[in-house]
Amino acid sequence: MKQFSILSALIISLFLFSCTGNSQNKTAVKQAKGNSIEVIDFHSTNRCMTCKAIEANTKYTLDTYFADELKSGKIVLKIVNVDKKENEQFAEKFEATGTALFLNVIKDGKESHVDLTNLAFMKGTDQKAFSLQLKETIATQLKSL
Repeated sequence: MKQFSILSALIISLFLFSCTGNSQNKTAVKQAKGNSIEVIDFHSTNRCMTCKAIEANTKYTLDTYFADELKSGKIVLKIVNVDKKENEQFAEKFEATGTALFLNVIKDGKESHVDLTNLAFMKGTDQKAFSLQLKETIATQLKSL
């Protein structure tokens, strides 16, 4: 029974650490221009299936529904590895310590943050549901600019 408890604790620990780790991925460097929206996908180095799906489905949504806005700089996608030392302050600004999804809506020089982390984890592996909700949220924010 003791071995079962130790094994269970080890498996849970491995799962929890699958979404954390050391830095390997690059940070997007493109900056938003004027009134704009930054779509920020925070992640750790070692990512689970859901964490990878969040990034893939975010890219799919932006490429499918907001290609013109991406091209013009009205929307900017930032992929940020929170494990990288150079991303520490940026991640702290959003209180992101691991996987998180935010919209940073920049209007007249002022930022407002829309936390989409719950959406990301609840629907991240369902491309259609995730994409439709993300699309609606971004479209609503674009209208406010």
